[in-house]
Parts: sequence; structure tokens; C-alpha cells
Amino acid sequence: MPFNAITGHSHIHELLARAASRGSLPPSLIFAGPDGVGKFKTAIALAQVLNCLALPPASLAAPVTDACGVCTSCRRIERGVHADVLVVTPGDTGAIKLEQVREAIDRTAYRPFEGRRRVVIIDGADALAAPAQDALLKTLEEPPPASVFVLVTSRPDVLLPTVRSRCQRLRFGRLAPAEVAAVLIADHDVAEADAFAAASLSDGSVGAALEEGSEGFVDARAAAVGLLQAVAGSADPRRRLQGSKALGGAARGSSEREALSRRLHALSSILRDLGVLLSRADDHSLANADLRPLLEGLLPS
Repeated sequence: MPFNAITGHSHIHELLARAASRGSLPPSLIFAGPDGVGKFKTAIALAQVLNCLALPPASLAAPVTDACGVCTSCRRIERGVHADVLVVTPGDTGAIKLEQVREAIDRTAYRPFEGRRRVVIIDGADALAAPAQDALLKTLEEPPPASVFVLVTSRPDVLLPTVRSRCQRLRFGRLAPAEVAAVLIADHDVAEADAFAAASLSDGSVGAALEEGSEGFVDARAAAVGLLQAVAGSADPRRRLQGSKALGGAARGSSEREALSRRLHALSSILRDLGVLLSRADDHSLANADLRPLLEGLLPS
């Protein structure tokens, strides 16, 4: 999965590609940011750029923009079977142990087997046990010349200060709701209406949208819209109170408390969008862009 197949973070992708092109890529990196926004995918894309057979070696005269994604090396990296790209993840205990880190360090002591650069990606680096972090220190400070270490984490402050100080940190922000919806539609076959409903409440994380499931988001947003339409459509306090009952009750497969929390979240999201439209602010920040005609109908005339 090259950079151009990843939604969002274009400035980070351009920075990494430019550094790889010039041979100035820091050998120790931290990709920090919320879960489910594309940090791990970016680490894989970086490994592809460093080893793509269609790209020349790093050179000022040969700027790199992206890996091809289709050569033997790129495809092997994406499938997780490239000999020079090692992915370290938490084990059954939820921790990354000393033995896993030592194995990765030992492999970097040798020249790359089939590529130009050896890349070690530690996914969920905040799960590194303290002894494992201690073992990394010397390697992060003076990595072997043909190796790059990428620590992927949503909680960088859990890492030891000595580990953080040896790495260049890149901060990944949350995705825009439209970007989350696009990923859900393209990569996970989610229906468009469901994707936009899930994206509006996902807090910029594809992972969060997938974990909750689109059905709960759709129900929550529909209930919030029903409440606002009932309130806007009548000046009678009793009818408005009756309309507010749309937020009550349990959604399918959810407890009453979870359903109410999700619906209140949806209501908050829609009210924020109404504020954006009312103030004529940048409508690219709308979380419920697909509901814009409906939202405009709720605005005071």
C-alpha cells in the first residue's frame, strides 16, 4: 500500500518521501497519533519506498514521490513476507517482550537480504515492556547503517523519555469525517449512508468507526435528527417534549445507556454543524456533510 493509497496525512507522506529521496531519513522514528488513522499503513508505505524495485537508490538527482506498489518487493512488503521488513506486535499477554526486541535487533546486525534497507516496525510501541525499551536504546541511538526503526503508537508518552529523545516524532492528526467515510466505502464495502453516519461520530478514526459498527451510528443519528426536527417544527412545549423522547430507549444490540450516550454524541455533532452553517464558517469541517440540506432546513430563517 503506497502513500497514494492512504487517506489523509499527505504532508507527512511528502516529508517522508522527500527524506527518503535525499537519503536524509532519520533512522529512528516515532509515528504518534490516535488509533485507526493510518499510522501503521504509513510505516508499511515507507518500507515500500525504501525498497521499491522501480525506484532508484536515494539520490538528490532522483526525487522520490512514492513506491510503485506493484513490483515484487512492494507486494511482498504489503503481504508481510519481505525478508527485510520486520513487524513487531504485542503478544498474547498484550506486551512486547524483551525477546522480541532482541530478535529484531539481531536481524538488523546483518546486511539486507533482498532489499536496500531493513525496516523494523514496532506496532503498538507503547506496549513495549521496560526491559525491551532499555534494550532498544543503544540501537535507536546508533542504528546499523542500512536499518530504519519505526515505533507506531497512540500513546507516545508511555515510552521512556530516553527512547523518545532518540527518535524523530511525526504527529498524525485525526481524519476528517469525509475521509473516514471514503475509507469505509472504498476499503470496507460500507454503504454510503452508513459510512457517513459512522464517520460523523468516529472522532476521526476509521478504527473507531469499524469497532462500533455502522448500524449503531445510523440509529443514533436518526434519533438526533428526529429530535431536532420535532423541536424546530413546533413551538408547543408539549410537542417538543414528546419529540425529545426520540433519544430514549435502547438501540438494537446495545444497552440503554450505550444507546443514549451514542445518541447524545450524535446530537452534539449535529448541533456543532448547525453552528458552523449559522456562522458561515468553513463547511469542510462539517461532520455530517451528507445531511447539509436537512441541516440548512433547521436553521432559523
